[in-house]
Amino acid sequence: MNGTINPTTKPPIIRIRDLDKSYTRGGQHIPVLEGVNLDVETADFLALMGPSGSGKSTLLNLIAGIDKPTAGTIEIAGVNIANLSEGELADWRAANVGFIFQFYNLMPVLNAFENVELPLLLTNLSRSQRKAHVTAALEMVSLTDRMDHYPNELSGGQQQRVAIARALVTDPALIVADEPTGDLDRVTAREVLDLLDELHSQLGKTIIMVTHDPKAASRAHRLVHLEKGVLVPDQAIANSEHVL
Repeated sequence: MNGTINPTTKPPIIRIRDLDKSYTRGGQHIPVLEGVNLDVETADFLALMGPSGSGKSTLLNLIAGIDKPTAGTIEIAGVNIANLSEGELADWRAANVGFIFQFYNLMPVLNAFENVELPLLLTNLSRSQRKAHVTAALEMVSLTDRMDHYPNELSGGQQQRVAIARALVTDPALIVADEPTGDLDRVTAREVLDLLDELHSQLGKTIIMVTHDPKAASRAHRLVHLEKGVLVPDQAIANSEHVL
């Protein structure tokens, strides 16, 4: 079992202990994560890297409450989400996590405003309150002039900014990003990473980003590697030397 990764003594917003995840396919036991221990501080920006099949997206999904572990604990802001029921987990995700995906995951039949509004439909906010929240989120990503446009009328970078606005609209404490620049050109990727920088530095969001690109990872403050389902020691990243 690898040692706990905890670079400071501050109370972490995420505390993972002895985390295992495995699947059974065709009667075969397939381990994906083994004995993972990880602490993430509030307002940290962590990049998670590793080769294909190393378990990095699985770990991200477990932290986000999309999947449940086989064993171990995942405490986020003091709540062990591994013990929540499916209904409780859905409510927790809606209130605490914003998701950003490589391929945006926008609904093609909804315009930008309606896509950003989707997470708010699970809340008790009035229509006027939802409109105010959506407008504010689109302002953060500089897309108020595109709120009536549908995904096929937007560039890849604009679609990703809509996805970021959707992740922000509920004001979650935690943002998880799975290869958020993987489908973008270099210039657009830089713009998206600049926006993530702002969310971290100006709004104090805790961000965990899975990426295969060292240039994107250099934007984070910490870098953690997964190798065959096991964490290896992480390192601080000098943000003054961004290369993307």
